[in-house]
Amino acid sequence: MQASFMDLAIAEARSSQAAGEVPIGCVVVRDGGVIARASNRTLRDKDPTAHAEILAIRQAAAAIGSERLADCDLYVTLEPCTMCAGAISFARLRRLYYGATDSKGGAVESGVRFFAAPTCHHRPEVYGGIAEVEAAALLRDFFRERR
Repeated sequence: MQASFMDLAIAEARSSQAAGEVPIGCVVVRDGGVIARASNRTLRDKDPTAHAEILAIRQAAAAIGSERLADCDLYVTLEPCTMCAGAISFARLRRLYYGATDSKGGAVESGVRFFAAPTCHHRPEVYGGIAEVEAAALLRDFFRERR
């Protein structure tokens, strides 16, 4: 199932790319079904917090009527930043699956390694490198076209 959920996240990333946004997509899964899906909307919404993960977490919380997503898994095409890692922790997501590593802005395996900090309240299971080649290619092509 991992690949199919990541395929949906990649589809979300492609939709953000088509809108001129950085191509990052995310889905939240509960009981084997998608309960939320989102892509980056920082430019459209004029909101620096409108990352795919934040939008999908908000949508999932509304869908289940709780701020705790303890029985949910999040699939995202890029390693989450510090803000998104914090939101994943506060939402108590069970598992995080991500595609490409982000050596500049990532906060899971790169950078601050948020979940490894002793002050982190909740650490999801983390699985990186899911559909990494395709997710990385989307980002590389997006930024190459802008240069």
